[in-house]
Order: sequence, then structure tokens, then C-alpha cells
Amino acid sequence: MQSAGSGWGNGLLGVIIFSGSLPATRVAVGGFSALFLTSARAVIAALLGAALLGLLRQARPARTDLASLTIVAIGVVVGFPLLTALALQHITSAHSIVFIGLLPLSTAIFGVLRGGERPQPLFWLFAVLGSATVAGFALAADGSASLTGDLLMVAAIVLCGLGYAEGAALSRRLGGWQVISWALLLSLPLMAALAILTWPPALSGISVPAWIGLAYVSVFSMFVGFIFWYRGLAVGGIARVGQLQQLQPFFGLALAGFLLHEPVAWSMIAATALVVVCVFFARRFA
Repeated sequence: MQSAGSGWGNGLLGVIIFSGSLPATRVAVGGFSALFLTSARAVIAALLGAALLGLLRQARPARTDLASLTIVAIGVVVGFPLLTALALQHITSAHSIVFIGLLPLSTAIFGVLRGGERPQPLFWLFAVLGSATVAGFALAADGSASLTGDLLMVAAIVLCGLGYAEGAALSRRLGGWQVISWALLLSLPLMAALAILTWPPALSGISVPAWIGLAYVSVFSMFVGFIFWYRGLAVGGIARVGQLQQLQPFFGLALAGFLLHEPVAWSMIAATALVVVCVFFARRFA
């Protein structure tokens, strides 16, 4: 019970932190290119991870862990940030946030494939129902839909689910913050080179909100959030705690509406509410 409570508590903190990622990315791509934003956030987070690893004198991961760390890096360091940044050039952050409803299903599937978990059959029923709700919303003409943006978001969700599940399984041995730190360091050479190649021609013309967005996704979305999220998944179960991600649309839509003044259609709220109901029952049978 204590482990379950710790898993849910850490997972919820991670979800709250991640809720600001898409609105912050939406603001940041107004001043930076998608490639620079993806690489810069990874470089900044990698420096934070390196400092923490050095300060606490953490041992290097085993050679056998490199493949898993590479999968984590591809999923959450490169894939999800880049694809969402590209998607947000075509759709609003409010529209993109509802796609997060697909993340628990994606994470659960990879939790079975990579983490060895075996949820009950009824779990899959409610997980699929929640995902179908999200897909139906994406296909509805709400005025902000874009086929390109929607496809990019679906690809981002698949890679992110893989990165979440792989990182959670690895966190059981290495620890949550250690996993994201080593994954960031593994991708640092590539991300540093990309940041230099895509460096903005003039920094003076970039707005303050864009800098704030970059700071948020670099420190919180790319590093701090994973400390809580990976621990929550590792302690409470990948499929079970992963369902908390369904709550992210509530927090994200609120941020998009109040901070960015983006329209939040009734269909978005209805879809999110139905998804949360599905999450409640999916958690029960996980």
C-alpha cells in the first residue's frame, strides 16, 4: 500500500509538471525553430543531469544498459519533443493536449512488451475506449484540426510511450533521475551539434515568453518531471500509474485557456471528461 501510494504521488507530480509542456512549447516555437528548441532543451537538461550525477558521484550504467538508454533517448529526449514542436506549428496546444489521452494506452502496451506487465482484460477494454474517444475527437472538425499536426502528435505519442515504459523498467535498477540523466548525456553530442547548426540568427528579436517557454521545457519538462514520473511508474506499475497521464488534458487545457487565451471547445472538455472516466476503470483492473 505504501509503495502504491508513493507511486501514485510521484506519478501525479510528474503529470502536473508535464501539463505545462505543450503550452510552453507552443509559446517557444513562436521564437525558435522546432529543431533548435528540441536540441536546446536537451542540452540544457543534459547539463543539469551531468551536474547532479557528478555531485552525487553516481556510477556509470553497465554496458548492457546502453541499448535501453538509447531507446529512452529516442523516445523522450528526441522523438516526443521534436514531433510535438513540429505538430504545434500546425495545431493549437489545446488541440494537441487531448492527444495525451493516448499516452496511457501507448505506455501500457510497451509496459507489456518491455516491462513484463500483465494487466487484466478489462483494463484493455477501458484503455482502448479512452483512446478511441481521443481519436474521435481528433477526427472531428473543431476548427483547429490539421492532418499533418494530428499525425505528428500520434507519432510523438507512440515514441513517448516507448520511452516511458523503457525508462520505467530501467528505473527499477538505476533510479528515475539517473535514467533520464544518462539518457540525456547519451544524446548530448548529437543535440549539441544540432543546437549549433540551428542557432537563431538573431537572439535579440526573440520575445521574453519564448525564452520562458524554452526554460520551462528544458528544466521542468525535460528533467524535473521525469524524476517524479519514472519513480512513480517504477514503484506503482507502468500500466497502472501510467493511467494518471489521462488527467494531463485537464491541467493542460486550463493552462492553454488561461495563459495562452486559446479557445477550449466544449468537445475538448467532453472528450477529456469521458477519457478520465475510462482511466478510473482502467486503473481498477490494471
